[in-house]
Amino acid sequence: MGNRLSKIYTRTGDDGSTGMADGSRVSKADILFSVMGDIDELNSHIGLVRAQLTQALSTETNNSSHSQQLPERLQTKQEVDFAQALVIIQHLLFNIGGELAMPEYEGVNTIHIDWLEQQIDAMNTTLPPLKDFILPTGSLLVSQLHVARTVCRRAERQAVLLKQAQPQAIRPTAVSFINRLSDWLFVAARFCTDPKQVSEVLWDSQVLQKFADS
Repeated sequence: MGNRLSKIYTRTGDDGSTGMADGSRVSKADILFSVMGDIDELNSHIGLVRAQLTQALSTETNNSSHSQQLPERLQTKQEVDFAQALVIIQHLLFNIGGELAMPEYEGVNTIHIDWLEQQIDAMNTTLPPLKDFILPTGSLLVSQLHVARTVCRRAERQAVLLKQAQPQAIRPTAVSFINRLSDWLFVAARFCTDPKQVSEVLWDSQVLQKFADS
C-alpha cells in the first residue's frame, strides 16, 4: 500500500476518467462518483464533528470558556461512547467507499445497521419527547451535526439513484446504512444539545407571522 500511495498524481485522470479496482476506466461524471464524493464529503464532516467534540471536551476540562455548551451526559462515560461511535462511523463510511470501488468487497452489513439503531435508541432514552420541528442550529457542534445530516441525506438520494441505474454497483445494506446514519445524526444533534445553556430551536409559525405584520 505504501508503494501505491507514494506518488499521488498519475495524470491518467486528466481525460475525465478514473481507474477502478478491476482495471477498467469510468467517466468521473458517472453517478457512481457522485455517491463516492458525497460519502467522502460526509466522512469529512464527521471528522469535523470529532474535532469540535475534542475541542469542546478539552474546553470543559480546563474550565475555561463554555462556548461549546456540552450537555452533562457528554461529560460522563457516554462521552467516550459517543466519541468512539464517531470513529466507527468514519471507518464504516470508508468501507462503503471501498464497496463502491470494489463491488465484490463487503464492508458494511446488517450488524452495523443494527448497531446504529441501538445507538439511536440509547440516545433517545435521554431526550425529551419531540413535539415540533427543530431548526438546524444551536452550538457549533450541534450545527455541524446538522450539516453532516444534510450531506448524509444527499448521499442517500444519490445512492438510491445509483441503485436504480446500476443495481450491482451498490449493496442494499450500504443504502440502508446511509439512511439509518442520517437518523443517527439527527438524534445525535439533539443528544449534544445542552438544555441548560442552549434550548433546541423549534420552528415557530409566529416568527413569519410577525415578520409579515411588521
